[in-house]
Amino acid sequence: MMKAKGRIFGEVPGYPSGSSFPDRKDLSAAGVHRPTMAGISGGGDEGADSIVLSGGYEDDVDLGDVIVYTGHGGNDPETGKQIADQTLTRQNLALARSCHEGLPVRVIRGARHRSEHSPPFGLRYEGLYRVDAYWAERGRSGFTIWRFRLERVSDGNALGSEPAAPPAGSPPEGVASPRRQVLSVQRVVRTSAIAQYVKAIHDHRCQVCGIRLQTGAGPYSEAAHIRPLGQPHNGPDVVENILCLCPNDHVLFDLGGIVITEPFLVMSVPQHQVIGELRRDSSHLLDPTALAYHRLLFDQG
Repeated sequence: MMKAKGRIFGEVPGYPSGSSFPDRKDLSAAGVHRPTMAGISGGGDEGADSIVLSGGYEDDVDLGDVIVYTGHGGNDPETGKQIADQTLTRQNLALARSCHEGLPVRVIRGARHRSEHSPPFGLRYEGLYRVDAYWAERGRSGFTIWRFRLERVSDGNALGSEPAAPPAGSPPEGVASPRRQVLSVQRVVRTSAIAQYVKAIHDHRCQVCGIRLQTGAGPYSEAAHIRPLGQPHNGPDVVENILCLCPNDHVLFDLGGIVITEPFLVMSVPQHQVIGELRRDSSHLLDPTALAYHRLLFDQG
């Protein structure tokens, strides 16, 4: 486990995956999920250490190993309906921070959560997940909600333990021989030939900043899917849905730091400023509907 300001990221000793709790008070006392009301435990400057799926939000999607979790705020606790927009602040910002830092998140399912994976009564700790993406969209009731895609990384025991955070200014203690564990996780199979084709068209030069990285093994670039492949986006693995980007701009694009406007201008989302024009090639056409989809995920326009 890893600690920060008393917060545990990872397995809580004594409570393996499958541990059951009669109510939120006992769950909190065990330290598996500290808040007795909030569904997200964490802070924007630390990250989120746990979430509870309790059926409180109408837009949640639970596929077992993959969860599309609705952020905090703006809903009517009596009906579960969204009645106001959500913002990327407080607990929502904590989940975004966990995505950026790769922090494990404990997932707890409650009996009130409408899913075949939920326990018949009480609450059950389900294991460790990681937040691999987040975005904004219009929910069923027409308000902006923040969505967080979590993917299972273990049953709560497979990752072993991590050293506690060291005192300020001290380097963290590493592990000389990290454990290895075989995990079975379903992933979208990408067609590498398509990615290589797009990279070759642009000679591995980033379409946003124009940088061409050269390594000892040759040029390096990354293929970024405009409309993400995984659920719930289900984008196509085709040339028209791929950009050739450097690692920095790939991260900014995937996490909503930049979007592509019409006509093919690169805009910084936080500042809403155009920072340049997308580099294009006549042999690489882009799908305008995919670009519009990506804009809606982060810029709502």
